[in-house]
Amino acid sequence: ETEPLTSKKDVSDCNEGEDCKENGLLVRNPKAALRLVEDGNKVHPSQGDKGEAAQISNGYSGIQSSVPCNGTGEVEGQQQLMELEDRETWSKKIDFLLSVIGYAVDLGNVWRFPYICYQNGGGAFLIPYTIMAIFGGIPLFYMELALGQYHRNGCISIWRKICPIFKGIGFAICIIDLYVASYYNTIMAWAFYYLVSSFTAELPWTTCTNAWNTGNCTNYFSKDNVSWSLHSISPAEEFYTRQVLQVHRSNGLDDLGGISWQLTLCLLLIFTIVYFSIWKGVKTSGKVVWVTATFPYIILFILLVRGATLPGAWRGVLYYLKPDWQKLLATEVWVDAAAQIFFSLGPGFGVLLAYASYNKFHNNCYQDALVTSTVNSVTSFVSGFVIFTVLGYMAEMRNEDVSEVAKDTGPSLLFITYAEAIANMPASTFFAIIFFLMLLTLGLDSTFAGLEGVITGVLDEFPHVWSKRRELFVLILIIICFLGSLATLTFGGAFVVKLFEEYATGPAVLTVAFLEAVAVAWFYGITQFCSDVKEMLGFTPGWYWRVCWVAISPIFLLFVTCSFLSNPPELRLFDYDYPYWTTVVGYCIGTSSVICIPIYMVYRLVSTPGTLKERILKSISPETATEIPFGDIRMDVV
Repeated sequence: ETEPLTSKKDVSDCNEGEDCKENGLLVRNPKAALRLVEDGNKVHPSQGDKGEAAQISNGYSGIQSSVPCNGTGEVEGQQQLMELEDRETWSKKIDFLLSVIGYAVDLGNVWRFPYICYQNGGGAFLIPYTIMAIFGGIPLFYMELALGQYHRNGCISIWRKICPIFKGIGFAICIIDLYVASYYNTIMAWAFYYLVSSFTAELPWTTCTNAWNTGNCTNYFSKDNVSWSLHSISPAEEFYTRQVLQVHRSNGLDDLGGISWQLTLCLLLIFTIVYFSIWKGVKTSGKVVWVTATFPYIILFILLVRGATLPGAWRGVLYYLKPDWQKLLATEVWVDAAAQIFFSLGPGFGVLLAYASYNKFHNNCYQDALVTSTVNSVTSFVSGFVIFTVLGYMAEMRNEDVSEVAKDTGPSLLFITYAEAIANMPASTFFAIIFFLMLLTLGLDSTFAGLEGVITGVLDEFPHVWSKRRELFVLILIIICFLGSLATLTFGGAFVVKLFEEYATGPAVLTVAFLEAVAVAWFYGITQFCSDVKEMLGFTPGWYWRVCWVAISPIFLLFVTCSFLSNPPELRLFDYDYPYWTTVVGYCIGTSSVICIPIYMVYRLVSTPGTLKERILKSISPETATEIPFGDIRMDVV
């Protein structure tokens, strides 16, 4: 039985049994809510009584809401429908694509992929990288986009519609995103410091006559005959360590020293830019990424052409791509390939859920997943040429092997090696400015995305508190992130950044993504999930995707997590070896986010009425309806 659809007169003129369409869409009455009741078609049981669903003539189905039929229930149901009707969407499809590409393509594509590639067999590394992308990274990427687009909720409240007992995953994701924001933006502050320092006729990291230089400073690019000894330090390295970071004023993590006011100002300006880019939602951030997501590609192309014309560039390219097939027999290579594709695409951070939740219901997220993941991988590969053509040039100038020049890893590869090479090119000021601008734009859209994951998650979970106060909540969030970054702005802040990057976020986000994949494929059900995808896209995912979601992707994540935990990295930065207690601290920080998952599971089971079996069944069954769009109308199926 169906209640009549209260809509405009033109809807009633449709032929009986046909959908009313105008320009390919159902005629929309924004005030209308189609409510269907039909016995017999059952899907997931809701938290209260057994769930019943309506099977609609066009193939759409919906889950019964567990809202009781009383005054309170009606208010809650109306609130859910109102939230969906009021939810903003991307202005254009390209805004969404650029935002996702900007999130996936970050600083790690420029420094991490080239280093991991040449360290693990050069061209041979592309084989495990591609395999891990096809069977692990891309399926997880696609799954998160589909989940966010179908349920239209952030990382916390979405679990009410999937598997409520795993709601702690959402809280863990928010904490992880805050940790990332606490150190990731500090790296951009370093880049901003370099950018400001670049507006000079002679770049400050080209000479050894500055106040911060030591007697070991050796400028082998000078016109004088200079010999490079074991204790020689380049002016670029001293500028980075002694002027920007000032690590010589810290004794390590147990004595971080004071706060650098220069970096504090840089970070304050960056957070100000971030705030005014995301405070109004995806309508504003979707416009900002037109600059922050496209500008890096223009600069990468310019730097690639410039690097290819440098003397010795071929040596770097050869070193980058020369395959070492024996490396494929080492387990570490496959672990590095899996970790690289996972952290590059970025599932598990709640960002893809948040961004996809602002899509139109029938948006082709399958195509989006393939396009954005391909662009991300190609960008990483091309970035390797940009980096290694310059490293070949450096090796030629130093008269050393490329392996000696390419010792620097992580940020040092950009801020020491690449900065030094740029400084000794013709038109060095121009190339330095555009290079550090590129680093800033690469980092900014990733920061937009990470914070949007938290914002969408909290606003969807507590709409009665924050839905009309987004600007205030974003301001509070930015202040929290800035205060959390103070430890990374100290003279020993680089040591904190390294610790957070390796321990606080890596194992935690892998664990979160593993539990998320298990919850969707095994508890929510792969059949139900594929049915959801069919409602959105019009076709059911094939057996390849099903096998990946059910088995291969969870195994992929479990493999990487166990490999990391069984063989934690021994950290060393500059001349500082991290003591053992820092490893314990790192794992404690990482655990502080993941611990939300078992804590919420216990809370859920204790607070749910009934026997233990009833509690478990209610806790793993969706408790809230997912409203299905009928053209431009949303149907709240009850």
